[in-house]
Amino acid sequence: MRRSSSSLPIAFWHAGRGVWYALRREANLRVELIIGLLALALAWWLGAPLVPVLLAAGLVFSAELFNSALESVVDLASPDFAELARAAKDMAAGGVLIAAACALLVGLAVLGPPLMVRLGMLH
Repeated sequence: MRRSSSSLPIAFWHAGRGVWYALRREANLRVELIIGLLALALAWWLGAPLVPVLLAAGLVFSAELFNSALESVVDLASPDFAELARAAKDMAAGGVLIAAACALLVGLAVLGPPLMVRLGMLH
């Protein structure tokens, strides 16, 4: 598929179309989006900094998009089982796992203390 150079608005439209495509087809992406939105809502409710939570959620969402894109390309290039294709998919999934683990740590560090105060566990 060959595309000519396009304007910035058209490039954004293609990117948005890719996100929309992934949201419709990738259950994990929808789950991660919901978790990220809940974490942002919790940060807002607690009066905690929103930026670290937003960056962590964005990292996980982006990693999942890259993972989904890589899986699609691997499936297209290697419809039959191939060890290298499996390894590529596993490595991409590992990247999502690391991003999610880091986001969890950010969430605990940023949201944990104010949540404990709100629940009366810390003073």
